[in-house]
Amino acid sequence: MKNLNVLSTLPTRRWWTILLALLFAMSISAQTISVKGVVKDAKSGETIVGANVIVKGTTTGTVTDVNGNFSLNAPSNATLVVKYVGYQDAELPVAGKSNLVINLQESSIALSEVVAIGYGQVKKNDLTGSVVAVSTDKMNKGLATSFTDILSGKMAGVNISTSGGAPGAGATIRIRGGSSMSASNDPLIVVDNVPIEGSGVNGMSNPLSGINPQDIETFTVLKDASATAIYGSRASNGVILITTKKGSLKQKFAVSYDGSASVSTIAKKVDVLSADEFRTFVRDYWAGSPSVPALLGNFNTNWQDLIYKTAWGHDHNLSIAGAAGKLPYRVSVGYTNQDGILKTSNYSRTTASLSLNPTLLNDHLKVNANVKGSYSTNRFADTGAIGAALEFDPTQQIYSASKYGNNYFMWLKTDGTPQSLGTANPLSVLTEKRDVSYVYQSIGNLQLDYKFHAIPELRANLNLAYDISKSDGSTTINANSPISYVWGSKKNGAGSYAPYYQKKTNTLLDFYLDYAKTFGVHSIDLMGGYSWQHFFNTSWSSTVYTDNVANVPRVDYPTAYQLVSFFGRFNYTLMDRYLLTFTLRDDGTSRFSKDNRWGLFPSVALAWKMKEESFLKDVNWLSDLKLRLGYGQTGQQNLNISNDYPYIPTYNLSTYNDAQYLFGSQWYHLLRPSYFNTSLKWESTTTYNAGIDLGFLNNRITASVDVYKRVTDNMINVIPVAAGTNFINEMVTNIGSMENKGVEFTITGKPVVSRHFTWDLSYNLGYNKNEITKLTSSPDASYGVPGGDISGGTGNKIYIQKVGYPVNSYYVYKQVYDTKGNPIEGAYNNNATLYCDHSPAPDVTMGLSSRMNYKQWYLNFSMRASIGNYNYNNVQSSKEFKNQSFTTGSLKNLLSTSLDTNFKNAQYISDYYIQNASFAKMDNVTLGYNFDKFLASKLRASVYGTVQNVFTITKYKGLDPEVSNGIDNNIYPRPRVFIMGLRVNF
Repeated sequence: MKNLNVLSTLPTRRWWTILLALLFAMSISAQTISVKGVVKDAKSGETIVGANVIVKGTTTGTVTDVNGNFSLNAPSNATLVVKYVGYQDAELPVAGKSNLVINLQESSIALSEVVAIGYGQVKKNDLTGSVVAVSTDKMNKGLATSFTDILSGKMAGVNISTSGGAPGAGATIRIRGGSSMSASNDPLIVVDNVPIEGSGVNGMSNPLSGINPQDIETFTVLKDASATAIYGSRASNGVILITTKKGSLKQKFAVSYDGSASVSTIAKKVDVLSADEFRTFVRDYWAGSPSVPALLGNFNTNWQDLIYKTAWGHDHNLSIAGAAGKLPYRVSVGYTNQDGILKTSNYSRTTASLSLNPTLLNDHLKVNANVKGSYSTNRFADTGAIGAALEFDPTQQIYSASKYGNNYFMWLKTDGTPQSLGTANPLSVLTEKRDVSYVYQSIGNLQLDYKFHAIPELRANLNLAYDISKSDGSTTINANSPISYVWGSKKNGAGSYAPYYQKKTNTLLDFYLDYAKTFGVHSIDLMGGYSWQHFFNTSWSSTVYTDNVANVPRVDYPTAYQLVSFFGRFNYTLMDRYLLTFTLRDDGTSRFSKDNRWGLFPSVALAWKMKEESFLKDVNWLSDLKLRLGYGQTGQQNLNISNDYPYIPTYNLSTYNDAQYLFGSQWYHLLRPSYFNTSLKWESTTTYNAGIDLGFLNNRITASVDVYKRVTDNMINVIPVAAGTNFINEMVTNIGSMENKGVEFTITGKPVVSRHFTWDLSYNLGYNKNEITKLTSSPDASYGVPGGDISGGTGNKIYIQKVGYPVNSYYVYKQVYDTKGNPIEGAYNNNATLYCDHSPAPDVTMGLSSRMNYKQWYLNFSMRASIGNYNYNNVQSSKEFKNQSFTTGSLKNLLSTSLDTNFKNAQYISDYYIQNASFAKMDNVTLGYNFDKFLASKLRASVYGTVQNVFTITKYKGLDPEVSNGIDNNIYPRPRVFIMGLRVNF
């Protein structure tokens, strides 16, 4: 049998020769060489400073120097991996070469993944906290006077509700519910690294309207404390970072115009009795009192038709961007003029912005200079006209020849003089009262970011900023007008003039150092800084009667406070897989005493990029999998009170409208003690967050889920104190705790991607449960704090703050119904017992956005839903009981629902008026067409049509279920708006 072992047949000398040759070849292939190279931008050819260069599969790595060069030792057969923010990762085989040129391709995807955070930015994939960003192309289209109009429904856990349909109306923003009862629940708004004053000034309907939405590039919302704690005491309710559009060195000179015209109509009116129905009702119901039907008129007047109108508006925005040499710039101007559907209401605004952002000193010094300004005029229409239109007698005429009322019909006594207890003529409420404000607002900053020549990993950043708002306004009521006999203290026909003025300034100095370096598989980013912010406010107001306009008293009330802070952040990344973020901020405020002035707010977050692990690396259908855990504390010192120093005993001089003392024939102002509390301290909120980020099919589908718990302790509350302590028998103190628990889910996808047709879908859902857990130092189940003033009766309140229930729970009697389901007047279960029944806050919010493109056509829509929110229908409770139809010599119309309830007397505190206000709304639909060549030129243009407030699905019986505070009382109706627009890029 032959031996099949080939090696055994070779001579020993030849065998050793082959073995040595193999070993030599292996040594050649594994030879370590010195590799040098340069990393450049593939498009511009400019070198890239700070790019990470790593030997694939090892811990060996370096970063490029100030000239884009690098040097390291690597096996001659190794592969280098190069990474830099905003560029696609590149891999290049060394292949024995010792000098390499590596060109990085700019990635639009990578750029969109860069997310702004407090005092810096990171790749979205490196985020450790609950952070969500929305770019311009995903925002709602259409008429928008504030960024809240274009952001609504776009993010899970972010609930935005406008205060009504008035032009330029403000909005309520809640991120993961509220964290306080008496202090502010508004998030911190930061515009181009400038924290702005969120409360605005008198006469400013929306303090955020000074920022033109057309100038905004991206929104970033920081939701959990691990992300917000870097802002410390101002971040208990989340942070919204706004980045505006800027010029670029790579951008060619460009001019853009965006203009639109709109028409607004009322979407729904309140159903009241017609003139004929009201006549029939009065004659039947008051048959036993002949003098009452005798007051009926012979006219058929629809008062709602008289106070509303079709409103027109237009909006124009022009921007110029480019680079003058090495100076990138962007300049924009905008003008908006919008009539309201309630007669006499109008809002106009002019905005301007300038952005300069050059890079100097061989790319070591980055300068960002931004200035934004706006001037707005707001003519407010008194919403009292809405309630008056519902109850004013529809059988009466509009005008009258009487010497009273300036030719408007008004109720008179039997002696022919004005009836002071009647309802004012609805149309006269609008035309005989002029309420106008003029508001100037400006935000600006100069930010210098210097990268040290000797240590390119070290940066110094200085930010000097300001935010100023100023308002002048006045309210004038004409003499002899119907409202001059019905409203005010005199009610004798004397007109009034009430001017006001307010100015707020907010100045800021931020300075920090940042050191970022990669050591092989280790990356660190260490930042530490100092912040100083000063707030100043001065205001005055007065009311005089029109016969004394020349002698308007003016007393200014200046006040100020400041914040001083030290802050730091440490980011650590291991193997681009395991991430740690730690932040710490120490805030000091002048609003608290020296013993309670400072608050320390830490946070820590961990993240694990599981997709980068070897056991998932080759799972092609899974493109992203990251787990996140976060913990942090934030503070609260925004007290929502007028006194900036509540720990100091102060005395305030009474004003004309407050209190005066008559001594002889002379009225004297009083010095009145205000409440104070030397022990007042920080309200603190602790947040726990766990999240998971997912990506499928090369991120064609992405999703995220977050679970959170927020606990607020030492809540700042206004509590009653013994009579005589001060003039209002109240005091601000720290007492109580609150919890918010919730889940958030977001999914985005591209169901269709083809040559001619693409479809993007995005859906989000947020669930939040709020509960008060403590209100007293010792348990007291019976204790509750009433609140929520309502129209009707005297001193009636509809809310209560009570342990075990959500904030602002309705506190009502349980209505009893007959066998047909109709409410029985005055019949309640446990008649003397009130109970907590729901709250205005929704349990679940949802948003759905769709963007479809077919060739040059596009169709977008945005929807949202709110589930579990309840309203107190104050319009219905105050205007449907039958005995109201006649009061003191005048008739009042009733809602049509009065024929169903058959209430004779008011049932203000019945749970019958706590109504399910869950809704689904189609906010807007846009259909547009993109022109490749506009007007036979190279201009790019787009024409579009948009409908806003398309439809609402709800069971709510009122005018609109979306009521921010849950008390529905004469809300300005949200109009349905039709828009035609044109965008042109030169």
